[in-house]
Amino acid sequence: MDRARITIFDTTLRDGEQSPGCSMNVQEKMRLAHQLDRLGVDVIEAGFPIASEGDFTAVQAISAAVRRPVIAGLARACAPDIDRAWQALKAAARPRIHVFLATSDIHLQYKLKISRQQCLEQARDAVRHAKSLCEDIEFSPEDATRTDPEFLYQLLEAVIEAGATTLNIPDTVGYCTPADFGQVIENIHQRVHGIEKAAISAHCHNDLGLAVANTLAAIKAGARQVECAINGIGERAGNAALEEIVVTLRVRPDQYPYETGVVSEQLFVTSQLLSETTGVSVQPNKAIIGRNAFAHAAGIHQDGMIKNPLTYEIMTPQSVGVPDSTLVLGKHSGRHALSLRFEQLGYQFDRRELDDIYRRFVVLADKIKNVTDQHLRELTREPREAARRIPPTHVETNSAATAAAATGGGHFSRPFVAENPGPTMSLTPMPEHHSEQEDYLWGV
Repeated sequence: MDRARITIFDTTLRDGEQSPGCSMNVQEKMRLAHQLDRLGVDVIEAGFPIASEGDFTAVQAISAAVRRPVIAGLARACAPDIDRAWQALKAAARPRIHVFLATSDIHLQYKLKISRQQCLEQARDAVRHAKSLCEDIEFSPEDATRTDPEFLYQLLEAVIEAGATTLNIPDTVGYCTPADFGQVIENIHQRVHGIEKAAISAHCHNDLGLAVANTLAAIKAGARQVECAINGIGERAGNAALEEIVVTLRVRPDQYPYETGVVSEQLFVTSQLLSETTGVSVQPNKAIIGRNAFAHAAGIHQDGMIKNPLTYEIMTPQSVGVPDSTLVLGKHSGRHALSLRFEQLGYQFDRRELDDIYRRFVVLADKIKNVTDQHLRELTREPREAARRIPPTHVETNSAATAAAATGGGHFSRPFVAENPGPTMSLTPMPEHHSEQEDYLWGV
């Protein structure tokens, strides 16, 4: 059975750039746009053309150079913004004008100082003007999730009639829970006349840490476009993270029978490029692309990884472009992992020697954060006769401990590194010379 296709609208270069410290110049935006094209996103929101000359130039340059995806430019619901956006976009192979206007009472009263009727008329007139320039028009009622529902339905009907082809529903301040947001999307499907003429999109912010969960709820409720950003960057706590949405759909088709055009193997390199460009690092425990996402430090986990990586990884690192998993030596490591690393360094111990060196290793790891290969070599000299050196040629460099990839087919190996690592080595099987249960307890 064919799976429904979800359009991935990437707003890294627009909403993402609005994240403090993440602004980009024209050359940086161009470089990222080309990478987003390689990543396979469907829509690139290239910027807000009226915001600055630099943003206008960036949108114009991306429109001319990046031809496969739709290129969108943001505009407020007024003619000068829309005209400026069109000037920047008109060279695009597939241009889209993205018009937005706040619709919640708190925004109308305190920010725009207009009535609901004035808001409706302004939105309708703006979309009608944009439609006279460009066929593909997206409309966003800003703060939609705090907008009176009946007014929201009325306004969406008006912009559909005026020519909007995509209706984006923003949870602008990240207020919704998944149940809330799914119901909002479902109600729009049921209550808005003419909704079949437009695609429904979701744009979720992460103020409560629920942006990805809300986006997934929207997909289940019928949204067929999602707006997201690499590394989840964006205003305040950020946007829904593109990589988390895409990989969730791929790993859990039983719950989300949908597909995207994203080349997931490009996720890690795209994340790294964004971090390099903005100078903003990804948190180590960030899902999918954080440096610890495929790192294992606990002895129990390392023991499982040595035997079969599927014990602790629900996807292969290669499936998202990460070179490989790592086992990190520290005070929580077990004897399996320690013995393996010593074998890779060319040392071999009998059971008694391993027990002795493991105890001294734990004492050392309790005192320092980073256990390096040099530290391990020093442990073999205390006392020196504890180690029996074996030729490095006896050490396997290609893993025999392989397992089928979680996505089906193929095999993959796991390298091993100490904290603050030296050279990366392949994960090789360890001789079974002591009880698994004992090693399990050592790792606890």
